[in-house]
Amino acid sequence: MNVQGLVEAVLDDTRNLLAKAPRGPIERFVQGLDQAERIFCGAQGRSGYVLRCFCMRLMHLGYGAYFAGETITPGVGAGDIVVVVSGSGQTRFTNEFVKLAQRRGVTTYGIIGVEDSDVARVLDHVICLPGGSRADMTHEPVSLQPLGSLFEQAAFVLLEAVVLELFQRQGSNHQALLNRHANLE
Repeated sequence: MNVQGLVEAVLDDTRNLLAKAPRGPIERFVQGLDQAERIFCGAQGRSGYVLRCFCMRLMHLGYGAYFAGETITPGVGAGDIVVVVSGSGQTRFTNEFVKLAQRRGVTTYGIIGVEDSDVARVLDHVICLPGGSRADMTHEPVSLQPLGSLFEQAAFVLLEAVVLELFQRQGSNHQALLNRHANLE
């Protein structure tokens, strides 16, 4: 298969997985974001890059959004939420991050690739996108793509759609986003 054919296969994979995404948990996630005092994001590896993109867009939308581990990240408190992304649902940092946030009274949301996983079990709210991961290689692959690529793509597209919904709720004002965009470039 040539590259264009592979592009079509990747798009089909992502579309098929997202078509199965649970609507109720996604709606609760959007409500949680919209009602949060501040939003703290945390993930590792490629999932971390996906979540950093989302965190940046939340900032552009005017939310108090922070990525855990950065030196400018404040402490969490009542009214805040935590968002994590983990394809395997087994990442130790992510698991401990969720537990620590909950001990501080913070509501936790996660996009997880394996529903029966350590991280999924401790989260308050879970959106499961079973796109295959390094932790679930005992089953037939759900995609021709390697490891967790399908999960990460689906998580990125889902989070972009969430951003778009929030943007539309705010009146789709592009200038407001541009005013918050980095300008020391």
